[in-house]
Amino acid sequence: MTTHRRLGTAAMLVAALVLGACGRDSGGGGDAAQPVAEGKATGEITVWAMGTEGEKLGAFAQEFMAENPDAKVNVTAVPWDAAHQKIASAIAGKQTPDVSMLGTTWMGEFAKTGALDPTPEGTVARGDFFPGAWDTTVVDGTSYGVPWYVETRLIYYRKDLAAKAGVSAPTTWDELKSFATAMRDKGGTKWGMNLQPGGTGSWQSFMPFAWSNGAGLADGDAFTLDSPQMTEALAYYQSFFTEKLSPPTDLSLQGALEQSFINGSLAAFISGPWHVSLLTDQGGAAFKEKFAVTAMPRKQSATSFVGGSDLAVFKDAKNRDGAWKFVSWLSRPEVQIKWYQTVSDLPAVQGAWSDPTLSGDPILATFGEQLKDAKSPPAIPTWEQVAAVIDGEVEKVAKSGTDPAAAAKAMQQRASGIGTGA
Repeated sequence: MTTHRRLGTAAMLVAALVLGACGRDSGGGGDAAQPVAEGKATGEITVWAMGTEGEKLGAFAQEFMAENPDAKVNVTAVPWDAAHQKIASAIAGKQTPDVSMLGTTWMGEFAKTGALDPTPEGTVARGDFFPGAWDTTVVDGTSYGVPWYVETRLIYYRKDLAAKAGVSAPTTWDELKSFATAMRDKGGTKWGMNLQPGGTGSWQSFMPFAWSNGAGLADGDAFTLDSPQMTEALAYYQSFFTEKLSPPTDLSLQGALEQSFINGSLAAFISGPWHVSLLTDQGGAAFKEKFAVTAMPRKQSATSFVGGSDLAVFKDAKNRDGAWKFVSWLSRPEVQIKWYQTVSDLPAVQGAWSDPTLSGDPILATFGEQLKDAKSPPAIPTWEQVAAVIDGEVEKVAKSGTDPAAAAKAMQQRASGIGTGA
């Protein structure tokens, strides 16, 4: 899960931990990864996991324990809303589990506290994972975990309405604009394309356009939010609202997005793999024949957003070797497929995608292709604050007609004031 909300007390606690870690050789690129002992795992391995993963992982780990009969995996299910505070408090009190699931946008701040164990060489191979997913674990050049599962975003569109409008799936920025226009003017829809008009998490809707235009968020410790490429991406995003191709309100509230798509008043939207089941549940099994997915449109690239969750081992782990062996087992392609079949989490390991379970499904296979060109925000402790700044300026651009260059300048100034936490 990619997280974008935070309890204020937890944020302050993490900030204090980061300050306490400064000056120690415990959180930066100089961290040396210690090897893991050979042989089977032994002893108790304590694991924290959130949501459905936390509910299902304990039973799923029975196979690992069968392979490692002297090991015992104990999983604690933690609610997402309480997870950040619980982990921050555990770090402060040196009462961490051996391994925990972490939201990808949490990696930077927790690594900076010095609490995470660098990924040992030989435990997993970096090249086995989607590059964008692996990058979520890297802080100051050092990996502090392993991608567990991933998600990315595609364009969902109504195939039947596209046929009526005489258009096919868009592949470029220009084609997306003409596609949305034709869907509205000829396809009979009210809105040709839904883009999030600001609000919490809207950076996830906007940043694929910025990345695809060659824009970046930061270069080292310096933000780069006011680049010409960022301004151009903001202007393109804004045009969908000024040309009345995208609704000015957030359709994600109270199921309006799904119902608008099903009843034909909305032609297309951007979302992740979870929307396949949502649409078929609400629209009926036959509705699956009316929609399809396609990759993000190309400018300089066709880059999407990659989210998901990582697995990290703590430096205070009582069973470090056992924890890394469990993480390594969860990273096997065949185990990743079984995990997908258990909870529908998409594999972070590229080799798992050759399994017919995924490659044989056209929609899932398209998500797999998009994952080859997908990015995440930089793993910095202050990301949540910076994300809120981007959310606010995107809202001004979409709803108030703010000049894109002015919005980019404001993002740069405010983000620079926050800093990267380096």
